[in-house]
Amino acid sequence: MSEERKLRRVGIVGYGNLGQYLSDMILKEGSHFNLELAFVWNRRSEKMENNIPADLQLEDLNQFKEKHADLIVEVAHPQTVKEYGEEFLRYADFMVGSPTAFAELETETRLRKAAETSGKTLYIPSGALWGAHDIQKMADRKTLKHLKVTMTKHPDSFKLEDPIKELNEKAREKRTVLYNGSVRSLCSLAPNNVNTMAAAAMAAHNLGFDNVHGCLVADPSLPDWHIVDIEVTGPTDEKTGQIFTVKTTRQNPASPAAVTGKATYGSFWSSLLLCKGHGGRVFLC
Repeated sequence: MSEERKLRRVGIVGYGNLGQYLSDMILKEGSHFNLELAFVWNRRSEKMENNIPADLQLEDLNQFKEKHADLIVEVAHPQTVKEYGEEFLRYADFMVGSPTAFAELETETRLRKAAETSGKTLYIPSGALWGAHDIQKMADRKTLKHLKVTMTKHPDSFKLEDPIKELNEKAREKRTVLYNGSVRSLCSLAPNNVNTMAAAAMAAHNLGFDNVHGCLVADPSLPDWHIVDIEVTGPTDEKTGQIFTVKTTRQNPASPAAVTGKATYGSFWSSLLLCKGHGGRVFLC
């Protein structure tokens, strides 16, 4: 059987809205893509009852090896990546849905090395990051000079830590800039909300978390939209002084108070389908 046709077993870590969506897609349509569900784990296992077959429910994440997954998909929390990512990569390819974990340089370094050592692939899904591969290509050529990502959502769509949590709670009457600065510093304040920015920092590897700029905006006039603005600055023409720039705006419909916009679910599924093994490296999918 060719590598393209090999049946791949997928473990899902986290059973929130995104984990439910991916699990359902594999159960319903996985056979069309040579995928089968290896296991689903959730911190509160009762959430899986009547939804995931009992034999596919993993009660103890430390026992993941017994399920023989070819690919493990994390859609739980960055702490899960920090605690289990290295071990996951010893046995399977690993798609990280919470790349804010890599704002800790030690975590990024450990997992990059684990992928290189094991020959397994560390996948970073593009999620809501429009133009991710173009950003990565510019980073590869060292022509990416500046990158800014602005995320705008209704205050109810944010899950934040102080001090910006307090600022967000006051942003009920007018548009408020909650944060404007380095993505590395932002990730610990909004670990569930700025995975798009973290993916941007991984794609823009010549700039990294310290030099990719993140701006978080709460706007009470946007109850059902998530907006991501991306501003890319490239090289300057030495003769004319002209500067290469790209600006995009992604307007993603979202349920009120939802952390993840509707189109991002489909983006994650497309990313998962690309995870077919790309060797011991980081791969943007």
